[in-house]
Amino acid sequence: MRVVGDNVEQDIYNIKDALEIAEKQGLDLVEISPTANPPVCRVIDYKKFLYDQKKKQKEIKAKTVKVVVKEIRLGPNTDDHDFNFKLNHARKFLEEGAKVKVDVFFKGRTIVYKDKGEIILLKFAQELEDVGKVERMPKLEGKRMIMIMAPKK
Repeated sequence: MRVVGDNVEQDIYNIKDALEIAEKQGLDLVEISPTANPPVCRVIDYKKFLYDQKKKQKEIKAKTVKVVVKEIRLGPNTDDHDFNFKLNHARKFLEEGAKVKVDVFFKGRTIVYKDKGEIILLKFAQELEDVGKVERMPKLEGKRMIMIMAPKK
């Protein structure tokens, strides 16, 4: 096996000698690549090695972008003022980088006005096309017609 470390780099034929070298330095012997020919072991402080690995994982996790989905509910008979009010909220959400899920909820017999719901959602998408793009077109799911918008890069 090949033993590698700060001031050690040599080929050793038995594990006892390798462990002895690690013990003299007050460190641990860790097998790095067992499939290599000869297998490679490193003389390191194992606790510090684990600590550094955790630290790197934390940094990677901190850099990942968390996707936030905000929801806006409309009705098939939503008035212009209410529509504009919700539109401004959606614009703010998209500018902040969140996705927006817009849905038209049909109560009772209003399910008859499916076409009105789709028109409202498409109008919503058209008004917001400068800050966002439609990720999923309006689709009826039960009593809701749902559309998802994502922010433009």
